[in-house]
Amino acid sequence: MKNPLFIGSEIYRNSTYGSKHPLAIPRVSTVIDLCRAQGWLTTENYRVSPCAKPSALEAFHTLDYIAALQKAEHDQSVSDETRNKYALGTLSNPVFPEMYRRPATAAGGSMLGAELIRNGGIVFNPAGGTHHGLADRANGFCYLNDPVLAILTLLSAGLDRIVYVDIDAHHCDGVEAAFHGSSKVRMISVHESRRWPFSGTLDNNAGGAAFNLPVDRNLNDDEFHVILDELILPATSAFKPQAIVLQCGADAVAEDPLSRLTLSNNAHWRATASLRNMAPRLLVLGGGGYNPWSVARLWSGVWAVLNRIDPPGFLNAEAQSVLGKLTWSRAAGKQPPRHWFQTLRDQPNHGDIRPELRADLRYLAAQIS
Repeated sequence: MKNPLFIGSEIYRNSTYGSKHPLAIPRVSTVIDLCRAQGWLTTENYRVSPCAKPSALEAFHTLDYIAALQKAEHDQSVSDETRNKYALGTLSNPVFPEMYRRPATAAGGSMLGAELIRNGGIVFNPAGGTHHGLADRANGFCYLNDPVLAILTLLSAGLDRIVYVDIDAHHCDGVEAAFHGSSKVRMISVHESRRWPFSGTLDNNAGGAAFNLPVDRNLNDDEFHVILDELILPATSAFKPQAIVLQCGADAVAEDPLSRLTLSNNAHWRATASLRNMAPRLLVLGGGGYNPWSVARLWSGVWAVLNRIDPPGFLNAEAQSVLGKLTWSRAAGKQPPRHWFQTLRDQPNHGDIRPELRADLRYLAAQIS
């Protein structure tokens, strides 16, 4: 298999949703800097993400919504009618200078990634994973839905067995809506129960296309390993995928402010390594994640795992400097722990496997075919 490719852009370096938004923090730019500092990212394995044109976005999004999004960026304001109809200019989906170009670049990266693996390979687009976006409106910090656009790109290339795995703390409601009832796309989502968007219940299989596993707060690494071994991997293997799309949201780790799951980043890395060889094509996307250190460390580790590099016990001085320059307005950012600067790997969070989880896994396992 060809060496993995990383898709990035400088647009993420100085773009922010606003100082009080959870996405005020740097994310992709830090991953790029960290991987370069470690010598893992070069001109040979890095590709610049294109900004998707409206005609490409129309594969999923409606023409009027795309036009409204572009107009909102141009005007830097929205009318009440636009806000109500398209959910633009809200607290979750605010007006900001790059509100079309930034998500269109993330979408362009995911579609480019799908094209690059047309004949096989691995691509990582950490700016992707905006899984809440709907065809005709913004939703949950997501103006566009790049996972859907990437999957549609793979389908248009002639593939007809694609597995989408989502381990973000929040349910992938936008992706599920797009492929409800599909016989060509199998969706597997592990997400925190009783958390926005309050969808993805255990008994909801999206017309036979999805396995949804809502999990209780304080999910630990050992519980995730059981989920991986008894649900994610068997349900993926049974579908005999020609391609896998993995949404690797970093908000399921212990330090994230927008969830109450307590995974270490080892869980995401194990999922990445386990899925890496299950199909000839693998596209890995980012997603949620609202602690600048945990996002940078987790996604940089994903890139290492994709390249079969064991994340080092200690980062080199240049990489530590990258992490040392991060700031965060939340209380946890005032005195961040030393390991956030020195290493990528969290200490594993071991724990008991709750009987309720075992029961839910038995229920879903019975449906795998």
